[in-house]
Amino acid sequence: MSQMLSRRALITTVAGLAASRAMAQTAPSTPPAAALPRVEIVSALGRIVIELDTVRAPLTAANFLRYVDQKRYDLGGHFFRASRAPNAPEIGLIQGGLQGIGVLKPVPHEPTTLTGLKHTDGVVSLARYAPGSGTSDFFICVGDAPYLDADPAATGDNAGFAAFGRVVEGMEVVKAILALPTPGKAVNPVMNGQILAPQLPFKARRVAAPAP
Repeated sequence: MSQMLSRRALITTVAGLAASRAMAQTAPSTPPAAALPRVEIVSALGRIVIELDTVRAPLTAANFLRYVDQKRYDLGGHFFRASRAPNAPEIGLIQGGLQGIGVLKPVPHEPTTLTGLKHTDGVVSLARYAPGSGTSDFFICVGDAPYLDADPAATGDNAGFAAFGRVVEGMEVVKAILALPTPGKAVNPVMNGQILAPQLPFKARRVAAPAP
């Protein structure tokens, strides 16, 4: 009797192991995290690809995608500003957008203290006046620019700018735009000596992210 029970227990154990192995082989694997969206900005100087951080800066990234998906940049998008450091002209930022023409409702401000993003080399951020006034205009950092981050300890407007993506291809194009002549007339005196003439038109489209 004991031999029969032992044999039956052994058969049950082997069957259980086989079923477990079959379930492990057929159980669906955890799907990979969705890739962050990418946008291609194309001008006469070449192609820039931006990866948008829709996870950490969802409002600002979605705002940029509104302009891309509605093809608003195709109807008047220009790179119009190249701001170079006085003693290091290879460092600075370039700015593009619609300059207030045909813009959508402003997006709420997402400071870097909230998103955790920083204005490092290649980061894309939303231009603004007061916090929450950003629309279509954006800029790309060439070199690190921590002074553009939010700083709660600073006086005055200390909310910084809303970083929302980074350049993943085409930093050489960004640098070429930064080096363009800037004899244009500035509406804002802060931008004297920084306005491109002629300005550089561009178009923007979503592109597929590379396979993982």
